[in-house]
Amino acid sequence: MRRFLWFTVISGMTTLLSAQPPAMTLTIPGFPDGGQIPVKFSQAAPGAAPGEGTSPAMSWANVPAGTQSLFLHFHDLDLARNKTTDDQAHWVLWNLPATLTGLPEGVPKGLQLPDGSYQISATGPMYRGPGAAASGPFHHYVFELYALDTKLDVKPAADAFETRANVMKAIQGHILGKAVYTGLFRRPAAPAAK
Repeated sequence: MRRFLWFTVISGMTTLLSAQPPAMTLTIPGFPDGGQIPVKFSQAAPGAAPGEGTSPAMSWANVPAGTQSLFLHFHDLDLARNKTTDDQAHWVLWNLPATLTGLPEGVPKGLQLPDGSYQISATGPMYRGPGAAASGPFHHYVFELYALDTKLDVKPAADAFETRANVMKAIQGHILGKAVYTGLFRRPAAPAAK
């Protein structure tokens, strides 16, 4: 009888666990999760304007049912801005359509993109590539993708940090799912003078 009872309990738990929808995932084919971000996607890339860079292509899957918009937050965990808990805002991209399954490499500059989404960074209305100094340790950069049950009524402020704070406040109580992807970066050391 005990064996039957344990089998029934385990069977029921397995059914419950298998009924859960798969977790939302974020993938960046340009580098492995937790690996080094290539210079190509950084401020140190040849030809990159100061504070800019080329955004990596990315894709996501298993967006929860009921998602109305997506919010992508890319930031440097190791930078304490102005001696506060604020870290560096490398890319705040919100009101992405729920139907999107990814972004191409090199998202163009502009406060509002053709799909109606908005973007901003510490540099301006664009992706800001990683830029940790060559003389220090690798910095930890995080891409966080949020699935939201609403479209945000947030317009860009003049400052990326104020905008990010407004977006973060607006998403509270609306998050259906989240996916995270990380990378490490520091600028390559300059070649020694001959």
